[in-house]
Amino acid sequence: MSFADLKRKSQDFSSLTKELEKANSSSNGDDRFWKPTVDSAGNGFSVIRFLPAPDGEDSHFVKLYSHAFQGPGGWYIENSLTTNGGKDPVGEVNRKLWNSGSDPDKETARKQKRKLSYTANIYVVSDKANPENEGKVFLYKFGKKIFDKIIAAASPEFEDETPVNPFDLWEGANFKLKITNVAGYWNYDKSEFAAPTALLSDDSALEAVWHKAQSLQAFMSADNFKSYEELEERLNLVLGVTKTPAVSRAQYNRPTLDEEIIDEDAYAPPAKRESVKVAVTSGGVEEEDDALSYFARLAEED
Repeated sequence: MSFADLKRKSQDFSSLTKELEKANSSSNGDDRFWKPTVDSAGNGFSVIRFLPAPDGEDSHFVKLYSHAFQGPGGWYIENSLTTNGGKDPVGEVNRKLWNSGSDPDKETARKQKRKLSYTANIYVVSDKANPENEGKVFLYKFGKKIFDKIIAAASPEFEDETPVNPFDLWEGANFKLKITNVAGYWNYDKSEFAAPTALLSDDSALEAVWHKAQSLQAFMSADNFKSYEELEERLNLVLGVTKTPAVSRAQYNRPTLDEEIIDEDAYAPPAKRESVKVAVTSGGVEEEDDALSYFARLAEED
């Protein structure tokens, strides 16, 4: 492009506008992931389909624990080694806080407790806010509220309800994601599965969709987790145990407010609940990570 062309285009904001819109539409910087969109009132509606385990893998979804909290030395935002059954330095610190018998210590432990999220492949059936996403396969990160609805579909509570495997391409069901604004946070309570139906009518088309699913086990690889020693060093810095300069929000990639609201499903303190088990094609899944039971187990380990 010549300098004359540059000057001529200097008054044309269309290309810049498109570039800014594209950048703003992906808050986490990873276009493999799909995120719903809400209107100015904080409400949103989309239809997605959970896809079965990718070719060569056994799990329809992966379950990840992480920590996200602020201390005197900055933000601690790390995947937890407890995801794969290991010991994590934050868990060790929280255990001591919980066992101290001090209410302020217990409150600190609650603020530093691990957060739960799930990741699965989805097919976007309807996304009117972003129609270019329709008919495409993405990764989708969600929390316990949505996972509970998957459990309810696969293991219904009443005898007159027929179990549905939400991950089945032929006899599964589309998921109507309904988001409402409750006290400034995204709420998913009205979301529900539609009646069972094949995702697409043609098997060759279904196979093409399935082959677009991305690896889930990659999220569980050692590359996504720092060593205990690295995490401990970072934790000491954040908690002010060692005197080193604080890390700013920008330097340490603190999530934006929008990301926090989007992930409120995963990050909000869960209501009191009992352990639930559900059998789907990926095997049994057990969820029992409410705050009280988690810290009770920490106390027992002392």
